[in-house]
Amino acid sequence: MIKKHIKLTLLGLSILAFASCLGNKHTDTKHKDLAKVESETQLLTKPNLIFYLADDQDVYDYGCYGNEKVNTAAVDRLAKEGMLFNNAFTAQAICAPSRSQLFTGKYPLKNGCFANHTATRPNVESVTAKMKNLGYEVVLAGKSHVKPQSVYQWDKEWEPVPKKDVPRDYIPLDSIERYFKSAKKPFCMFITSKYPHGKYFDVENPKAEDIKFFPFNEDKKNDKDYVKSKAGYYRSIEEDNTQIEKVLQLVDTYLDDNTLFIYSADHGVSGKFTVKDIGLKVPFVARWPKVIKPGTTSNQLIHYTDVLPTFLNIAGGKAAEDMDGTSFLPLLQGDEVVVNKYVYGVRTNQNILNSEVFPSRMIRDKHYKYVRNFNSLEVLEQNLTGKPNVDYFIKRGANAFKNEPLEELYDVQNDPFEQHNLANDLELQSVKEQLKKDLFKWMKSQGDILDETPGNMPIITPKGNKGFKLDQDTPKRKIPDSIKNTLSLDDHKLIEHW
Repeated sequence: MIKKHIKLTLLGLSILAFASCLGNKHTDTKHKDLAKVESETQLLTKPNLIFYLADDQDVYDYGCYGNEKVNTAAVDRLAKEGMLFNNAFTAQAICAPSRSQLFTGKYPLKNGCFANHTATRPNVESVTAKMKNLGYEVVLAGKSHVKPQSVYQWDKEWEPVPKKDVPRDYIPLDSIERYFKSAKKPFCMFITSKYPHGKYFDVENPKAEDIKFFPFNEDKKNDKDYVKSKAGYYRSIEEDNTQIEKVLQLVDTYLDDNTLFIYSADHGVSGKFTVKDIGLKVPFVARWPKVIKPGTTSNQLIHYTDVLPTFLNIAGGKAAEDMDGTSFLPLLQGDEVVVNKYVYGVRTNQNILNSEVFPSRMIRDKHYKYVRNFNSLEVLEQNLTGKPNVDYFIKRGANAFKNEPLEELYDVQNDPFEQHNLANDLELQSVKEQLKKDLFKWMKSQGDILDETPGNMPIITPKGNKGFKLDQDTPKRKIPDSIKNTLSLDDHKLIEHW
């Protein structure tokens, strides 16, 4: 398709040369024709943008990130042919909030999708509108998990495809191939896999020695159920690897070097619903022949909110002032620049199957990380409202995470798995206080429902009470009959746009 673009570009230049020879009699027409040809020629030189997103895979479970026991040959190949990022993050370790950042360039609190299965604010302009304005077609191939439709108006959207003898649907490879063959405009395509998200493959006779363990799970080496689940997860990773290989084959067959291909996974499964790095740190690999030097790495902090500003930058546009992200195009071009001083994280455990009231916020630079758990047992009494039915759920949330203190501070350079909380280390109090101050400043700029004052512990609910209600059972939690259906709208902070 790009080869066609080169031919058309040459044709456009020929037309320009011919037009320049026309007489003054046709000046007005000539200028209109020239403007049209120049516009078309500019479009034809814009790169295609492909973002492949896996679902629920730890950054530690790739060969290129140091795990030799899992088959990720396709991603490893991308790392050899492009750039591997060691400090890429999402702000939330849940599917919908993570994806909403990619598509809007805004953190979950600002774009509105900060609880799972909820919607982006209806007044937000997403990638579909932004990239269309720059002459791109915008395509979603696979899992969506974002709404409303008015915000995400894809030019083309293809659902995942059922496939026999595997636990999850496949990406729509046939539709992707047909599109690559016939595309006549530059495009921005998100290929969103359902792998390796559970349900996993059923692996017979799994062995612990075939699994790589880390400080956060090494105590489970003798847990047969855990080992079996992990073996199935590894097999699901391998299955996704076959999909990536097929996509890369299609890219190499139908497109040329003017294609940026990015691979990532929306968050880590081992830290899902947390603000730990095992949930928020994501794999991120980019290949762009003739732009990105093969086999390179970047240690700069980048974030999912940076993806859309980068795409806009590449396409000849610029990020809106209300976006949170910053373009990392200079990094792709080989310039070592600081993209972010900090990255931030959000935890909202409401509206999931294990719904509990235990919100957290995180701020992190390349050396230290500060976490604030706003409903820890340390401040529980200050968070109580005096309403027995409301306080039941606030107490329940605090006790569900009784081992998590109000404050956490980690030296993530020397303690990447966050095993040693340094919040009470006297030598690091100035570090903690600065991070805390900057976190609260960021929260205020985001319009956060929380603040630094204990006693503000809102129970949130979508408009119309859609979602998993705190005062009702879910498949993973039971509520005593005496407390069921006792919460009214007056007991909640109503999120109007949901």
